[in-house]
Amino acid sequence: MIRLSAFAAPLVLAAFCATAAVAGPAEDLARLRIDAVAGGDLAAVTSAYGPGATLHWVGGPLDGSYAAPDAIKQVWSKFFTAQGAQKASVATLAEAANPKGATVTADVAFAGKSTVKVRYVLVYRDGKLVDEIWQVNPAATY
Repeated sequence: MIRLSAFAAPLVLAAFCATAAVAGPAEDLARLRIDAVAGGDLAAVTSAYGPGATLHWVGGPLDGSYAAPDAIKQVWSKFFTAQGAQKASVATLAEAANPKGATVTADVAFAGKSTVKVRYVLVYRDGKLVDEIWQVNPAATY
């Protein structure tokens, strides 16, 4: 049996806890968003945007930059109609944050009527999505 001194036990516990991965608030928001996109939940997807938000869709038939709320809503409506029921598989997801905001990057495959692989970049400020890049990435291996 291993016995730890009163001093060593808290250090071991602190080291163990420091290695555990803890999701930040923006990562949580991004995961909810990916689920909403996969579920075709237009209300959830559009309500996440902050004032003046921009969606940059790079590649595919929806290619373009969209800033007006109605234009962004139309793009997502078209995507949901084209894909039908779908499931998302997240290959990677990472958050970078500081007091001014957070950026989440993710590699995601949305499998519906077709499989759309994307590099997804989401910029959050004050808990709202302000800039979004949906980079269609058909050559991805995830």
